[in-house]
Amino acid sequence: MRIRTIHAWNLPPRQAAALQRRLAARVVRRGGPLRPRLVAGADIACDRESDRLYAAVLLLDAKTLAVREEMRASGPSRFPYVPGLLSFREAPLLLRAFRMLREEPDLILFDGQGIAHPRGFGLASHVGLLLDRPSIGCAKSLLVGVHGALGHRRGEHSDIRYEGRVVGSAVRTRDGVRPVYVSVGHRTSLPLARRHVLACCRGYRLPEPTRLAHIAVEKMKREHASHRASG
Repeated sequence: MRIRTIHAWNLPPRQAAALQRRLAARVVRRGGPLRPRLVAGADIACDRESDRLYAAVLLLDAKTLAVREEMRASGPSRFPYVPGLLSFREAPLLLRAFRMLREEPDLILFDGQGIAHPRGFGLASHVGLLLDRPSIGCAKSLLVGVHGALGHRRGEHSDIRYEGRVVGSAVRTRDGVRPVYVSVGHRTSLPLARRHVLACCRGYRLPEPTRLAHIAVEKMKREHASHRASG
């Protein structure tokens, strides 16, 4: 995949935060796709003992959710753990995995935040902008803002509001389970983001692309820990 070069990665945290504010203005909060053919899921995990990162990108058929490609990458962290700046720590390794894909996704789901972020520029927005692809943040926890009550049935949702504006939705993906937190990453709208997340769910709380990516990175982390223990 083609990756745009917009900025350097080796920035001090204060400069990285300032860059997030500037780049947030370039996020497009409208668009599509209406009917994606290929959807990717991306996740990353950290081995805290070694500070090593593990990234996985899976490419799925959007209709059947069958896996077509799986790309992995691992390496040492090059940026400190700073809440709100995780994309500077995680994105370079994810981009390495995206670069290996033979086919290009029409839509990317990230286990992380899009614009529902203190500076409106979470991982899904950051990587989505660099890839210039429609992207969605689908996080397991709420980072900023508040939302109202939502019903217990699948598909119920409630707007997440932060600093006086809607930045995402809490979405119930399965009857009676905790919601996920959906926000625009880049080049899509919030209603479409909710629709695509629900379309990618197959009986689990998490949509299949990010659920499988999460399984992949956790497996990589366990394998590395086992190898380290045996070595």
